[in-house]
Parts: sequence; C-alpha cells; structure tokens
Amino acid sequence: DGRSYTVRRIVAIQRGKPIFNMSASFKIKEKGIEHQIEMPEVSCPEDLLNTTELGKQALADFPEKLIRFLKWQRPVEFRPVKPTDLLYPDPTPPFRDIWIKAEGALPNDPAMHKVLFAYTSDYSLLGTALLPHALTFTQGTIRAASLDHAMWFHRDFRMDEWLLYSMDSPSTSHGRGFGRGNLFTREGKLVASVAQEGMIRKI
Repeated sequence: DGRSYTVRRIVAIQRGKPIFNMSASFKIKEKGIEHQIEMPEVSCPEDLLNTTELGKQALADFPEKLIRFLKWQRPVEFRPVKPTDLLYPDPTPPFRDIWIKAEGALPNDPAMHKVLFAYTSDYSLLGTALLPHALTFTQGTIRAASLDHAMWFHRDFRMDEWLLYSMDSPSTSHGRGFGRGNLFTREGKLVASVAQEGMIRKI
C-alpha cells in the first residue's frame, strides 16, 4: 500500500485448485494533465437495432442452439453499428463498434457500473479477431477461450446510459487472437480501455 496507490491479488479456488488469478490496482483521484483519443464517428443508438431484433429477422436460417442463445435474457443491451451476419459473414477489417447500455436503472454507485462493464467487456472483443477471416463463433467451426483480460478505468461513467464500445484486433497468429477496446460516453469521453488475448482454433 502506498499513499495514493494500492494493489491486491485475488485467487479463485475451485475444488482445491486455483482457477483464476487477478491483480487489481486502485488509486485515489487527483488532478493532473489530461488527453484522450477521439471517439469514432458512428450512427446514434436510436437508429440501430439491438442483437435480439437482428436475430429475429433471420431466425428461420438459424439452428435451434443459436436461437436459444439469441433469446437469452442479458443484463445489457447491444446495438452493433455494422451488424455481422452470424452464419454467412463477408470478410471485413478487424474493427467493431457496439453501443451498450444496462437494461434498467442502476444505483448511484460508481463501482457497480465498473463491475457491469467488466462483465460486458468480454462480449464481442475476441470475435473482432475473426472478422477478416469471415468466421463467427456461431458457425460452430471455431473453438475459442479467453487467455487473459486487462482493463483500465480512466473516468467515471454510467452503464445505464448509452456507451460506445469501440474494438479492434491488431493481430491474430499461432492460434491466438488479440483484441483491444475503448469505451466512450455518448459525449465522446474515453472512460475505460480493454485488452484481451484469446485462443482461436478451427475445429
């Protein structure tokens, strides 16, 4: 513990074996120099369909397992700026923008909003690495798993307001995909950043 920083290590144990390791760094707020990257120019969330609505448009072509996945109730709404065809995608550059918002109002507790984004940040990030290869997890031809996941919270935000999750994948090689994400408020403020490496193997 320092005067402004503190670090904690968390280990989750299941059946006597460690299955999860986490290092968390905390600090007090202080004034200092500031800058940030610009938010991408994208369509407003009100002009877009959410993932459930997009799925309903093509349910006839989907297998039953995928239909159950799309109908599963989630605590967060997702509205992709450029939706990907889940079964027959075209190859595209490894960039993805999705508007996200919690379903319903949340308490005025900044930690609660960060926790919910930590849960949400795993969605779609590794899948961005599949875009140039015209692959999706829903095709059943890919085996994938997160290997590591890092997050940085720059400023406070509310998950019950629209936020833009902007992702890219600089590289995929040797059965591993690397993804990065930046979270912006609707006003363009950068509030969080994410990095993840995951296993990606064709079955």
